[in-house]
Formats: sequence, structure tokens, C-alpha cells
Amino acid sequence: MRVLFISNDPLLFNDTSAVRARMKRYAKEIGELHIVSRHTETVDITDGPLTLHGRVASKVTGWRALSEVAHDIIVEQGIEIVSAQDPFEYGYVALKAVEGTNAKLHIQIHTDFLSPWFTRGGIFRSPQVVMPLKNAVRRKIARRVLPKAHGIRVVSERIKESLMRVYGSRIVEPLVLPIVPQGQVPEKVPMPVATTPFTLVTIGRLEPEKRIEDILTALASIAEQCPTVSLVVIGEGRQRKELEEKALSLGIASRVHFLGRRHDAWGIMRSSQGYIQASAYEGYGMTLIEAALARVPIISSDVGIIGEVLRGYEDVLVSPPADPVNLAYHIIALMEDVPNREQRIRSAELRALEHVGKYQDLPVLIASDLARLLTV
Repeated sequence: MRVLFISNDPLLFNDTSAVRARMKRYAKEIGELHIVSRHTETVDITDGPLTLHGRVASKVTGWRALSEVAHDIIVEQGIEIVSAQDPFEYGYVALKAVEGTNAKLHIQIHTDFLSPWFTRGGIFRSPQVVMPLKNAVRRKIARRVLPKAHGIRVVSERIKESLMRVYGSRIVEPLVLPIVPQGQVPEKVPMPVATTPFTLVTIGRLEPEKRIEDILTALASIAEQCPTVSLVVIGEGRQRKELEEKALSLGIASRVHFLGRRHDAWGIMRSSQGYIQASAYEGYGMTLIEAALARVPIISSDVGIIGEVLRGYEDVLVSPPADPVNLAYHIIALMEDVPNREQRIRSAELRALEHVGKYQDLPVLIASDLARLLTV
């Protein structure tokens, strides 16, 4: 089977990265895998059955160039299936690339773009965040791309249900196939900063959809009542300065520690007393599974695999998106309700272990998903 991925991950070109290793495993199962991706220079790298095609392409005018490159590879290499990493810009590139060829179009969906929060910045009781205008445009692109796809893979039942509700019979039925954590739970890594006795950790890109503002607002609202609570934020993004300034304006800067990107985030999480996330939307929520496997109690907004893998109140404490009042209540409950906290830890770990166990042969499952398109 000859497959082409349309992607955008600079770590592909780092031969020691986990992304490169994962793509090599995929290539071994697929047979022959080509990947077209933006890069700082034009480069072609062959690594066994995996071939990377890096191309310089601007974010504004580069889509046509990428689709032309992909089209040429389809023709020259006899590509049978083209899979795009999203139904937006890369989905459009893939759609244009397969035109005039016999290659099948396959679309991956890793985010819940049909959630109302994909474009909403908040509600009356929450901080307001500015969501990217391009999100509305991306929905329009998806409406054009998805009905043309021969196969669709999503990472959660939540996404599948929203797609079927909106598109119905206009699209093929999506296959749910998540990318689960790989490897063993790491050893604890001591907190790299001085923290309080009850430290919460959140991990993710510092972007509007993560709604870190809600966590800061919740923490500030209970600052006097709970003087031993602090927050460690792991991740980087465009909002970092804004979030640091918000923590300062709320009077909790001494309790909030921004660590930036950390390769040992999972280990640091294990040294916390709780994991918290307030995302407006998620496709899956890898860190939720990591927290469950690390036996760290969880507070989460109702996104991603909440309700599908991890159950609200039985396994985790769940809040509606954009509800810092509810988050504050859960932080207090996490601190004070020790018996139920321990029960949730045990229950979440069992649910996560069962879930991860279903997808340990992920490269085989992905190759099988692609292969079925050749029988359509």
C-alpha cells in the first residue's frame, strides 16, 4: 500500500523525535509512506519505508504550492491513499491534490471543531477570550472537504457524534481511533519551583481555547479561603504574557508558576496534588489519560473523552466550559473530600488502563483503517 500524509509537524525532520519514530512505525505497517510537510527548506529524506518531503510554503499563499507538490508525488509514486491531518487547510490541500487521480481521500479529525466553543469567546459569568477568526473559516472549508472524503478517522466518539448530527448521510461514517499515550508512566519529577502544599498542574498550549483564564479566576476566588493552593502551568503559546499579567492583576502571581515547555511534564504532573484543565473544546485530551494513569485526581471541563472514557463525578470532577465558579467549587472539593478523591483516582486509573489497552497496536490499526479504503 502506498500512502501520502499531508502534515505540518517540524519534528518530523528531527530523526530522534518521537513523532519521527511513530511515523516510521506507521510506514512499516503501511508498506510505503510519504509525508508532505512545511519546512524551512526544500528537502527529501528517505528513512526506510518512510519518505519526508519538506517544502517551503507561506501560510497565506503556500496551499496551492503544497497541493501541486502532493499531486506530483501521487502521480510519480503511484500513491493510492492521501490522508490529511485535518479537514481544514490540509484537508483542502489533499482534496486538490487527488483531483484527476485515482487516489482515495482520507481525512483525520483531531479537534471538536463543531463544538459551539470553537468560535465562542465566553459567557456572562466567564472571562472573555478572543477566538481566532480563522476558526469560522475552517468550518466552511470542512463543509467542502468532508463530503468528498472516502474515509474519515476521528479521535473520540464526541467528534463522531457531532459530525453525524451535522452532516448525516453526506459523509461516510467516521471511524473512532485515538492516539493514546505510549510507554510506561514515568517516575515522579520533583517540582522545579517552590510551591504550596496543594499544587495543581495544567499542561497545554497557552492559547485561547485552553481557557487558562478560567483556572486563574477560580484560583483567585478562593485565595483567602484556600491559602495552600497553587498552580503550575506547563506549556508555551501566544497568551503567556497575557496570562502572567492576569495572574498579577488578580493578586495570585506568587501562587502561579509558568514553566514553559517541559519534556518531563508527565513526571512533574505526578508530583502534584491534582490535574486541572478548563479547555473550551478538545478532540481527545491526552493529558487526561496521562493524569489518570499517573494516579493524579482530575478536574476537567466537559470536553474530549469526558463521558466517553472518564466519567463525570465517578472518575473525575467535571465542569461546564467557561465556568470558573464551578471550577473553584471543584478545587475545594478535591482538597476536602479525601475518601471520594481516592475512589476517583482508583476508578479513573482502571478506566484509562482499559482504554489504552484497546489501542496498543495503533500502527496496525491505522494501516487497517487506510487499507479498507481500497475496497470501497
